[in-house]
Amino acid sequence: MSSINTLINGKIISIGAYMITLQDIQEKLAEAIKQSGMTQTNIGQLLNIRQQTVSHYVKGDIMPALDTFANLCMILDLDPSDILCINDYKVNNN
Repeated sequence: MSSINTLINGKIISIGAYMITLQDIQEKLAEAIKQSGMTQTNIGQLLNIRQQTVSHYVKGDIMPALDTFANLCMILDLDPSDILCINDYKVNNN
């Protein structure tokens, strides 16, 4: 496959032949939860969800709703762009 270059909001985005996949995001989210030092129970309590739901995030069975994802990033002090694999791509300002 060839590189894909596109102009978005005045920026050239070059992502090559690689596209972000749900699996990429799930893996980064699971790793961030594991590395947080918090228990799944603590995370669940802070997000007002069950521990089992957090466990499903870690196993990659399900993804959090957008508002839950945003709150999870705040609780764990995560950059959503890192979890969403956006920072894995080169952005050139033109």
